[in-house]
Amino acid sequence: MANDKLWGGRFCAQTSELTDDFNSSVRFDKRLYAQDIEGSMAHVKMLEKQGIISGDDSKAIQDGLNEILCEIENGKFVFNTSLEDIHMNIENRLIELTGEAGKKLHSARSRNDQVALDTKMYTRLEITNIKKLLFELLEVILNKAKENTDTIMPGFTHLQKAQPVTFAHHISAYFEMFKRDISRFDDAYNRLNTCPLGACALAGTTYNIDRNYTSGLLKFDLPAQNTIDAVSDRDFVIETISCISFVMMHLSRFCEEIILWCSKEYSFIELDDSYSTGSSIMPQKKNPDIAELVRGKCGRVFGDLTGIFTVMKALPLAYNKDMQEDKELLFDAIDTVKMCLETFMKMFESAKINKDVMYKSAQSGFLNATDAADYLVKKGLAFRDTHKIAGEIVFYCIQNNKNIEDLTMDEFKKFSPLFEDDIYEAVDLKNCVEKRTTTGGPSKKSMQRAIEAYENYILEYKKEQK
Repeated sequence: MANDKLWGGRFCAQTSELTDDFNSSVRFDKRLYAQDIEGSMAHVKMLEKQGIISGDDSKAIQDGLNEILCEIENGKFVFNTSLEDIHMNIENRLIELTGEAGKKLHSARSRNDQVALDTKMYTRLEITNIKKLLFELLEVILNKAKENTDTIMPGFTHLQKAQPVTFAHHISAYFEMFKRDISRFDDAYNRLNTCPLGACALAGTTYNIDRNYTSGLLKFDLPAQNTIDAVSDRDFVIETISCISFVMMHLSRFCEEIILWCSKEYSFIELDDSYSTGSSIMPQKKNPDIAELVRGKCGRVFGDLTGIFTVMKALPLAYNKDMQEDKELLFDAIDTVKMCLETFMKMFESAKINKDVMYKSAQSGFLNATDAADYLVKKGLAFRDTHKIAGEIVFYCIQNNKNIEDLTMDEFKKFSPLFEDDIYEAVDLKNCVEKRTTTGGPSKKSMQRAIEAYENYILEYKKEQK
């Protein structure tokens, strides 16, 4: 019995059900249906333009593709695993609807360039969607920053209190991280935006096709310049998952801090009840499960990145069936980061900032020790000498259970005769923050400049979307 697959002419037996099931990708690649139909529309228009098929056949194919699109979107399309993938499912249904005309669609095309095209178009769309979510998150961070330019908190290194900053300054560091993530997506988008259609299996075609025409219809910058590379390239998948991994890493760092901050030991913030969970046995618990899950899902996306690197690491040119494994990894990374961004921004937006608790925390831990050292530098001492003096002051305060600003002038004079009454102004926490007016610093003046720049950055994006 001859093989009845669309590619079955060379075979004299049917594939087994096990082979059909193992070989099939339609369970997951059916989400590419819109890109597959859009790509086929562009291809058939080019075939007609070049005189490869007739106008009547072109119209029949386009009408059939539109009907299939409606069937899929209305849930009436029946996907068949024996037809392997989304491409063969659509083509098979097209032939059912249009007969001989439908059989002409695949002229000058292979599934190799077709799947590369669909995946690139899908990736382009999802990069745009992820960027939109990132900009929404940036707005949430910016609004929190605007509300907290006076909210003094301890800044940390090594998880030890270091110097006083503001909450606005602290979370603006994440604004910068996500801003870099957006630039990475922009770079990835620009690199992937070459059209593989027309590369066919690997060597192009003898048909008189117009690759520039289809590339333009599908809004690519230009056709892929090497037909072998066009069908064997999955760098764009790797790079996209890499960009997503950066986002997840930054989200995970942010979540780690939120988990610490909402603990009773810190109490810097309180998560809204709608974004917290309880314990099945301990009635007092209010757990930051959302933040913990985002942190955990970071590892999942890192696994997707490792997976696609491993799939591609030893593949000879050009296309190999191994590359079918790219889509589940790509889809998983995209789905995960979008879900995490949507949930995280709502959780953070609704969080209550305990300003008084942050300030009280900043009052302990000698965060103004560097300012005491800087005070003596301005009096003429070398910093290394003032550093030693400030360290001795801290040690004295620890022994006597005092803060630096609580020392009497006589106590200050024991460490250096250069101390005068203005030392109290120098080590006041608010002044320690407000005197740091350098670009990127925590002072209100510096933060206002940063906030203005952030507002302009978001505004430029919104203008581009109109």
